Amino acid sequence: MKAVKLYEPGNLKVEQVDKPEISAGEVLIQVKAVGICGSDIPRALVKGAYHKGLTLGHEFAGEIVECGPETEGWAVGDRVTIAPLVPCMECEYCTQGKYGLCDTYNYYGSRTDGAMAKYIKVHKDNLLMLPDSISYDAGAMVDPAANAVHGLWRGYLQEGDTAVIIGLGAIGLFAVQFAREMGAKEVIAMDIFEEKLEIAKQLGADRVIDSKSVDPIEALAGTKVNLVLDTSGSPIAQNQAVSITGKMGRVVFLGISNQELTLSAKAVDKLLRNEIGIHGSWNSFSDPFPGREWGYAIECMAQRKIQTEPIVSHRFQLDETPAVFEKIKNREIVFNKILIYPEE
Repeated sequence: MKAVKLYEPGNLKVEQVDKPEISAGEVLIQVKAVGICGSDIPRALVKGAYHKGLTLGHEFAGEIVECGPETEGWAVGDRVTIAPLVPCMECEYCTQGKYGLCDTYNYYGSRTDGAMAKYIKVHKDNLLMLPDSISYDAGAMVDPAANAVHGLWRGYLQEGDTAVIIGLGAIGLFAVQFAREMGAKEVIAMDIFEEKLEIAKQLGADRVIDSKSVDPIEALAGTKVNLVLDTSGSPIAQNQAVSITGKMGRVVFLGISNQELTLSAKAVDKLLRNEIGIHGSWNSFSDPFPGREWGYAIECMAQRKIQTEPIVSHRFQLDETPAVFEKIKNREIVFNKILIYPEE
């Protein structure tokens, strides 16, 4: 089969490899669609893999084509997505059901081979059934949807809140929708790209702010903001997030910056005087594994409460994957969710 292999940062190759052989507790999945996650980009272009020759890809959906003898409840033909984290189930945090904080975890597409290939082998404990009403494309986006849910829950979103979502990639665009679904009174979306702001309006944002041309601190001066979820990871946006939050409000930092968190003197003063809570959000897992976030995301998709198609910006075949990452590196495309298709 073909697979996308990462050797060093920027060195991606589509190669012929052996089809995986499953163990007793695993299934073999034929991948129908796999997404490029925001975390795949620095892994592929900057940081590199945990081991040379890693197959990328952890956001995907597909069909089970083979089952090990110890995979009760699963059958050939089942439509599935997966939760990519493999927690140890023994550390302090796993015993509390906080699997995203596991001390010694494994991870599909990061520490073990992922789904940018025709087939992937996955342990039964990581499987999630997809109803027929959810397309494979949508199934490949359950992961970012669950991340959005987790972030909003980390910020204790309440019915009647005013929520600001900063950064309108896939997670941000899902957060706009889930904030509305969870009962937010007003959902405000912020980004620097006009095309992303238009999609946010289409998906239910009450207001949009182009923070490239408008100062969001001034634009929201008369609005009591209860929750800000930053999915961008931009240091500028992180400072803005604190600066626009109202009294007793909450800020959730979900976007990965790999940079220092530097707040202005005004932002620090507001943080203290307004007793603002700052929370980190990491992954999307809770008890029982993989977590309520995943079931809720799938349920909302199945009931058509959450739209997925407007979030897909590009579609490519597997052979095109190295060139796609090169386009991302060179900033040749503005994208939300990019989907890759392993089948010819």
